Amino acid sequence: MTLDIKGKRGVVSFSHQKHEALVTPDPNYPHKSMPGVACAGCHHNVKQVTEVEQFQKCSTCHKAEGDPDNPEDKEGIDLNAREIFHRSCIGCHRASGVRASNERFTNVSFTRCDECHDRQGRYEPVVAQSESKPSVNGEPETMAAITQQAAQEADSPNVDQPLGYAGRSRIDRPEPDLPGRVPTPDRWRLGFPDDPRYQKGSWLNSYRQNYLKGDYPIIGQHTFLNITAESESLINARRLPGSIDAQRPSTGDLFSRSEQIAFRQNLTLSFDLSHGDTAFKPVDWRINIAPQININYLHAQRSGIVNVDPARGLARTEAQVYLQTAFSEIRLGDTPGVFGFLRRRSGRSKDSPYFDSTSVRTGIQPFISDFRGFIFSDTNLGVRLYGNHGNNRYQFNVAWFRMLEKDVNSELNTFNFRNQSVFIANLFRQDTKWDGYTAQFSFHYNQDGPDRHFDQNGFLVRPALIEGASPHGVKAAYFGWAGEGHAGRMNISHALYQVFGSDSRNPIAGRSVNINAQMAAAEASYNQDWLRFKTSFLFASGDSKPLDGTARGFDSILDSPEFAGGRFSFWNNQGIRLTRTGVNLVSQNSLLPSLRSNKFAGQGNFVNPGIFIYNYGLDADLTPKIKAIFNLNYLHFHHTEPLEALLQKSGVKKEIGLDYGIGMRLRPFLSENTVIDAGYASLVPGAGFKQVYSPGCASCAAEGRILHSVFVRLRVVY
Repeated sequence: MTLDIKGKRGVVSFSHQKHEALVTPDPNYPHKSMPGVACAGCHHNVKQVTEVEQFQKCSTCHKAEGDPDNPEDKEGIDLNAREIFHRSCIGCHRASGVRASNERFTNVSFTRCDECHDRQGRYEPVVAQSESKPSVNGEPETMAAITQQAAQEADSPNVDQPLGYAGRSRIDRPEPDLPGRVPTPDRWRLGFPDDPRYQKGSWLNSYRQNYLKGDYPIIGQHTFLNITAESESLINARRLPGSIDAQRPSTGDLFSRSEQIAFRQNLTLSFDLSHGDTAFKPVDWRINIAPQININYLHAQRSGIVNVDPARGLARTEAQVYLQTAFSEIRLGDTPGVFGFLRRRSGRSKDSPYFDSTSVRTGIQPFISDFRGFIFSDTNLGVRLYGNHGNNRYQFNVAWFRMLEKDVNSELNTFNFRNQSVFIANLFRQDTKWDGYTAQFSFHYNQDGPDRHFDQNGFLVRPALIEGASPHGVKAAYFGWAGEGHAGRMNISHALYQVFGSDSRNPIAGRSVNINAQMAAAEASYNQDWLRFKTSFLFASGDSKPLDGTARGFDSILDSPEFAGGRFSFWNNQGIRLTRTGVNLVSQNSLLPSLRSNKFAGQGNFVNPGIFIYNYGLDADLTPKIKAIFNLNYLHFHHTEPLEALLQKSGVKKEIGLDYGIGMRLRPFLSENTVIDAGYASLVPGAGFKQVYSPGCASCAAEGRILHSVFVRLRVVY
């Protein structure tokens, strides 16, 4: 008999004699059966022709395990649904001398599922088959016949298409070697019967399987293409302390007429071609190309902000197209085979039983050197060797970057080189001390040579416009220890860095200096149902003697930290220019008051005031789609002497102010493909911040107005 109406799951052996003896219908049932034969117990009704549609489901009598209505066999074993299905199928797979009414059932001693369950075959109603009973030795007198039409349909490639949008298979289908058997050499595009519980995919729907996003190979069995389209829109209205207005140089109030509106639109189209077994193991090779279109707009109320030339007005609109990523990658092999010293003691095995592998990637590629992006977080031109070992307990990276110039308005890479090289090596170890906690040890080396560069807006950014703007070179080596994970129910994150090096002529010190600076950060969070409570601390050392031969202020290479509130912190999310100088007090998407001209185009400056940040935050998952974020920071400088030397003021206090932010993250489709971030952040200036932006001496501090930022960010990914 067949197991479903359409017969696509094939036919299996069914003992009529046993069921005729066991099934006894209600004597009041309107359809009477012949003596000793209880057909109406299994059939809804009895017609002249018995068809599959008339059958009761097996589960009508054979119910869930333990149901008291289930029949029992001679040994008292409960004949539940699982038991009778296993007996019907598995018994035939291992029995000898068992035959069924299915001519495809040829290998009785070791039967494959598809020898009985024919998804493509069609079978005639029971009345069209032989009524003869099996002989004593179990050999059937006749076998079920497969019609010529059913055999032709079974050979058709249009039968049972895959659930996802699979595209066209480019693998030749061989001729069937058995009647009714359909070979499927393309193991990715397996057919699936029509079922109302499942929906077919389409090329427009990226949430279901789609060959445009790497679920099905486009060539052979191992070559995949993943196309990703991303749109990021950001609008930001903010109030920042202004610079001296070139058209009104006598205006001393730097907090009035300081509103700005900024808009940024990024459109990215990524093409990722890879060869391998998709998620089953690391790819053998990959090619990734991602061009990006950027449109940015800025409107300010003071001249000299959008362009060095005041005649250019108060607004700027630009559109740029750059190649954001373009790299190739190749898998070198299993890690023990690449690095001989990691092989087993016998020295014979070059293969890893855990698929630990090592790869090399070359080109313009993204890289974050630690968990939170404290030292280096960028997309740039480089070569990276990376891999894992010990069942993925260890991961390592060795990378060298030949840095490209960036467009400071769009923050995208240009095709021009700058005189800077960065070398990075790090090692991660999972489950260190606690299960779920990963430790990291890293080394960074930054060599930023002397040169001169003006950005797209006409501002001199290298070297910084201080003390004659003499070109100078910076060499800095960072030694770091960081960790991320959890200890019990407590989530922890920390980082500790020491930097040594030299600066051939620091613009604030006016001389060559040796670098010796430190940074420390830690965060602890605790989940209580739908709430996450967070507290964190960051320290970056400052320089108390800016004019001597040692630079003690900590600075990064190219940071973008997700820490102390991230984009919901005013101090982190806004770049604040330092009045009457050519440098920033703090750059956008940075926590360090490094006094460098620009985070992307400027050089590291290790004569800076340093900072303390004390943070408290709360994340609340209001619904699966909506998260509320609350953030509070208190900030003060470590040492203010570099600010006093640069601004020629004395007595500047350390207090920066109180930074707070509230925001919301919305995921309307319960995925990261569409995310809306909206928030408000503000900085209430402290005494030191007001003194920095006062028109005269430090004792006559300006009446600092509250600084604020309102933003909305929409990210859509296909």
